[in-house]
Amino acid sequence: MTRSFELTTRNDGVATLTLNRPDVHNAFNAELIAELTRAFDDLAAAPPRVLIVTGAGRSFSAGADLGWMRAMADAGEAENRADSERLAAMFRSLDELPCPTVARINGAAFGGGVGLISCCDVAVAADHAKFGLTEVRLGLIPATIAPFVIARIGAANARRYMLTGERFDAQEAKAIGLVHETCADEQLDAQVESIAEALLASGPQAVAECKQLIRRVQTFDGPAGELDAITAEWIARLRVGEEGQEGLRAFLEKRKASWNPG
Repeated sequence: MTRSFELTTRNDGVATLTLNRPDVHNAFNAELIAELTRAFDDLAAAPPRVLIVTGAGRSFSAGADLGWMRAMADAGEAENRADSERLAAMFRSLDELPCPTVARINGAAFGGGVGLISCCDVAVAADHAKFGLTEVRLGLIPATIAPFVIARIGAANARRYMLTGERFDAQEAKAIGLVHETCADEQLDAQVESIAEALLASGPQAVAECKQLIRRVQTFDGPAGELDAITAEWIARLRVGEEGQEGLRAFLEKRKASWNPG
């Protein structure tokens, strides 16, 4: 039986998770959601240096599988709520991974596929990729992915694309901040690899701490002085830590840090 995703890890610690349902454009169903949640939990416990997320075949992810949508349409409200909570937990697990994550967008991404992209730290798209938040076309809303998508593209862009359900191209995805880079399909692997190399040159603890820092600053709603105290304590702790000391010594000694394979 073919697995719904494949996870491989290179010797340098770069892992690739490939959604492996190309016959349905890597769409989600209950089984894939459960398997991805377990995989992300395992990756959180033993993080790779970098995680690349991509899709097999011509699509990144088309969002919801038709069979799954049909089953949920026939289910009651309580079952639908439980199902949506499991989907939200999967996205949250990806969003909060301590390792850096890179979306390698090899083709179309709709609905939940856009949610996956929004949960990744960096996103690179082939220039032929198409995108859409098309739930309203079905009389629904992109509820579970909304916290991640709105944080990524902002409320103004969400108002347009969530309300109209319009499809848009890779250039527009870059313009609104959904993806960071676009490139020709034949350059996609090289572009993703260059980002992975840059991430490998960064201290793994520093990267994990930086992800926490961004989230803390983004959600902080207390007094400015309290935030200043938090960030001052944060950098002081890292400066005297093992990784911070190694990084500073490497810089002063004009050599590569121990974590940098380049």
